[in-house]
Amino acid sequence: MGRLAVLVAVAAGLLALFGERFVHLRKRLLASREIQQNHLPNCELIKGLDYGSEDITVLPNGLALISTGLKYPGTPHFSEEPGKIYVLDLHANHLKPVELRVSRGFDLDSFNPHGISVYIDETDHTVYLFVVNHPNSESTVEIFRYNEEDNSIAHLKTIKHKLLHHVNDIVAVGPESFYATNDHYFSHELLRAVEMFLDLPWCDVIYYTPEGVREVAAGFNSVNGINISPDNKYIYVADILAQTIHVMEIQKDKTLTSVKAVQVGSLPDNIEVDRVTGDVWLGCHPNAAKMAPYDPQNPPGSEVIQIKHIHSETPEVRQVYADDGSVIQGSSIAVAYQGRLLIGSVFHKMLICDLE
Repeated sequence: MGRLAVLVAVAAGLLALFGERFVHLRKRLLASREIQQNHLPNCELIKGLDYGSEDITVLPNGLALISTGLKYPGTPHFSEEPGKIYVLDLHANHLKPVELRVSRGFDLDSFNPHGISVYIDETDHTVYLFVVNHPNSESTVEIFRYNEEDNSIAHLKTIKHKLLHHVNDIVAVGPESFYATNDHYFSHELLRAVEMFLDLPWCDVIYYTPEGVREVAAGFNSVNGINISPDNKYIYVADILAQTIHVMEIQKDKTLTSVKAVQVGSLPDNIEVDRVTGDVWLGCHPNAAKMAPYDPQNPPGSEVIQIKHIHSETPEVRQVYADDGSVIQGSSIAVAYQGRLLIGSVFHKMLICDLE
């Protein structure tokens, strides 16, 4: 075979590979899916949260902590102001988010909060707020002490480690201990695109304590949300590109072993767990191809998935809410609390609805 023929054969092979990967990626992103409206009753947008409510966690007393203003590769943002943490009292007659003051000495100008988690010390009831932060495109985990009386958070510690290189979400399991997800292997934007295009299963889950940091689970395409079961025996991990929630058992040495994988039919972002029922709630992207490039005339929609009896042989996966982007765009988190549902978004608004 001549040199030209070899070059033609190689080019044809690369073109075929590119075509196959392109079709595969579009299937992963659900790029052809058109969402059907499935609204809940008595929905209202929360005024004052217009630039995202990427993650939400609700304390036992009904105070919701909210991260806003995320600026992240591959997602739009419409404010150049630093990110913020808000609190919303779900028992108040008028729902009004209040920005939490941050203690002096913390660099607010580069604050770019992503996933959040709370750990409550059973001995003195101290509330520790863990925040994934991306200052200057880096990844850190910030630990704060939340003070309800004066709506403030005091910065306690910044954690940075080579294994925590591209953190997306976090679940706190002690005053300074947590599990965290890395949603990409590469840091360079071009290499991240190649990683996603080739569907490389190189993402992992990291366990951190002050005594050591290590990888405890690996082999994911793009891990996103993470949370823990009410009995603290299992970790739930969202593999967004695989449209899957992984159930993993915590071992004595804190490593994670796979129990099952539950397909959800949408791209799951953050995970919230009902501490009473054990139901798993997911803020999802029904068609992630609409996230970038962003088109205001054809915006990304929102979807909320509930998983009941996730540890049974037949978990019940149910769509609870769906919107084509006309109400809320790019949903990233859903939290059920006392008959109401909070829906947060990566870059858009925040919605609250009645579940019945």
